[in-house]
Amino acid sequence: MARVVLLVDDDPMVLEVTAILLEDLGCDVVTATNGDEALALLADNPRIEVLITDINMPGMNGFELAEKSKQMRAQLKILALSGRETDGHGIPMIRKPFLRQDLVRAMEQNTGLC
Repeated sequence: MARVVLLVDDDPMVLEVTAILLEDLGCDVVTATNGDEALALLADNPRIEVLITDINMPGMNGFELAEKSKQMRAQLKILALSGRETDGHGIPMIRKPFLRQDLVRAMEQNTGLC
């Protein structure tokens, strides 16, 4: 059974491309465009093992989402995406724009592959 990744980004293009890359790695991908939607999906889907979230989003940012997600599910693995932030505040970060191998490396090192 493939690992389930919750991918959150407010940019539809980034969301689509990253989801395709994750699916190519064998992941089952659930997507959300904001923090509130992501938290609802996390609450409804106990199979989600990995959260990959954009940091700079309107409303709830990725750091807030990561904190709330960890409170809901302590064992959740979290990766951050950002084109602006340079400090993940303890969360492994993938800098945008990124290549497939950047995503693969981050998944291997921090969550294990799907």
